[in-house]
Amino acid sequence: MSGWQPEPGWQQLPGAGPATVGVWSARVAGREVVVKRLASPDPFDAPGLLVPHDVNYWRRAADVALSGVVAGTPGLREAPVVRVDEDAEGVTLVHERVERHDAPGLWLAACLGRFAAADLGRHPWLAGNQLRSRLGLVERRGGWRTLARTPMADVAEHLWAHRTVWLDRCDALPQVAQHGDPSAANIPGRVGDGAVAIDWAHLGRGPVGADLGYLSLATREDVDPLVEAYVSALPSGLASPEEARTGARVMAVYTALTRLDWALARVADGEGALAGKFRHPSVAPYIYAMQRQVGQIEALLA
Repeated sequence: MSGWQPEPGWQQLPGAGPATVGVWSARVAGREVVVKRLASPDPFDAPGLLVPHDVNYWRRAADVALSGVVAGTPGLREAPVVRVDEDAEGVTLVHERVERHDAPGLWLAACLGRFAAADLGRHPWLAGNQLRSRLGLVERRGGWRTLARTPMADVAEHLWAHRTVWLDRCDALPQVAQHGDPSAANIPGRVGDGAVAIDWAHLGRGPVGADLGYLSLATREDVDPLVEAYVSALPSGLASPEEARTGARVMAVYTALTRLDWALARVADGEGALAGKFRHPSVAPYIYAMQRQVGQIEALLA
């Protein structure tokens, strides 16, 4: 049995990620904080958890907090770190709680554009090849097997067969700083003209626009106006709108289809035909997210 346990009175919050045991809101020494517990993996866990540059490296969030590398970065910064406690079983991260600020997607896109120019240094634990690694996990599970049973089968087959082509094109784009998981829920706060982000477990470098594509899955705005806001905030000459659009498009499409395949797979074996489950509450949001990407899917097919 683990020796570490949350304190009585802590309120559990939603939260997931590499090696995450749980996330709680708490009051510590008179401060409103969020506590995140990471468990040290053992040798029998997935090997990526122990590889510093792997997207799933277990203690990246702790290394980010200890280094202070994003404590004052432009556009996007980490919530203030209260403390980081390490023991034989894992790491406990304590950050100040961020007051939630509902921000428009275009403002968030501009924040990501400014953050893209941040100098993250040469830390060995910075993540790389994030989308390639995630699709590699899907490949080991047999690809988008459930999408192959839907009316999208031909489209999904084409995009899956050409994934390496698009990943290689993204590798050739300007490589910039990226949060790695910039959903609107992970960018809750605001300070000055920038945003405060949480969950830095995937911080690293990647294709320009990739963070924006990930963000676009959770915003009201379509990709094109988001790209315009993002590029306008990039340093002059760093990347063209078309380069940013490519990075955003590939990330958005391949992430949306991977999520949809995962959601469908969870209900596929239940009673009834698969087509009858497209309106299932656990599937419908992913169907909608995919439908919003139709224009981007068509561009990749072309």
